[in-house]
Amino acid sequence: MPSRQPTRPTFGWDNFSGDRPAGLAAVDDLPHTRLLTSGRAALFAAMRALGVQAGDSVLAPSYHCPTLVAPLRAAGAAVQFYPLGPDGLPVLDAITPAPRTRAIVVAQLFGLPRSLAAVRAWCDARGIALVEDCAHSFFGQAGERPVGHWGDLATASVSKFFPVSEGGLLASAKPLPAQALQPAGAKQQLKAWVDLLERSSEQGRLTGFNLALNGLFRLKNGPPRAAPPAAAPAPEPTEAQMMADCDLGRSEQAMPGLNRRLLGLPRARIVARRRAHYEHLHRSTQALRGARPLFGPLPAQAAPYVMPLWVDEPEPVYAALRAAGCAVFRWDRVWPGVPDFHNDHGARWRHHVLQLLCHQDLDDAMLARSCAVLTDKL
Repeated sequence: MPSRQPTRPTFGWDNFSGDRPAGLAAVDDLPHTRLLTSGRAALFAAMRALGVQAGDSVLAPSYHCPTLVAPLRAAGAAVQFYPLGPDGLPVLDAITPAPRTRAIVVAQLFGLPRSLAAVRAWCDARGIALVEDCAHSFFGQAGERPVGHWGDLATASVSKFFPVSEGGLLASAKPLPAQALQPAGAKQQLKAWVDLLERSSEQGRLTGFNLALNGLFRLKNGPPRAAPPAAAPAPEPTEAQMMADCDLGRSEQAMPGLNRRLLGLPRARIVARRRAHYEHLHRSTQALRGARPLFGPLPAQAAPYVMPLWVDEPEPVYAALRAAGCAVFRWDRVWPGVPDFHNDHGARWRHHVLQLLCHQDLDDAMLARSCAVLTDKL
């Protein structure tokens, strides 16, 4: 079986190269920030900062990763879903907020941030807070404002853009309410180092140390385990199962010190390589039969998370990409209770859109493998 491509940035010596400034705005440019263990922890902290409690309602998109919804439910909110238009933004005319609606969460999808001017005006007219979910969009310009600057609060997933084992960010233009975070203990501090070195050596990213580190980790982990047999399709998960899978147990713990330091790595390389990888994937999928890039050329001020690819018949293509170890996701796990909206692009994307990762620590051979599988299957 081919080696699996890394689905997140992976630390290597080249992470120290290039200019320190990104050349693009970033969510952590906002004056008030708080570092947490994950993007979902940041969303939970956003709910706490807004005073969300049992009986309140929060609006969330029909197209989502379950880790967007779980923190809202953990805060006690009833979640009201809304449909998406072809640009991935809320269809505002289709939303009738429930009583006691405190906030709407709007995701800047795929690392291709968009103006939220209409959403901002809609929220202001109704006294509803806007939480700008920048899990996919740490860097960039969202129309008239930098990414993260439309929301009353912005949240981000640091581990999607930096080579850290975990990390999330809550940010605001205004001071954040106090939050008593439990400091990362010695075990978590050590685990951050172990995770970084293990993942980096597996990918051959630490020249001069890979062989020795791989030997140590083989001793630590024991012999490789055989892959489990393919399981029968599981029934639709319950909300309790979704909550357990999202693991919010460390939502109020501070980020380990190593991960904080890694946020100071040079950023220009992150932006440049992501842009180059997106453009490679976008260019290579233009002529596929039965598939097309979901959007047009890469905007000038974006650092993409994925290159979203629409596939007419996605099942065999997705299975082949996964079997080949390619860095690809699909958001096909639906939170229980999402309604069937008329003409909801979010519902279509759950089935048809494959998210081809384009992070900075993929290489040309990895991109070529993904493109070869797509060419073979389409």
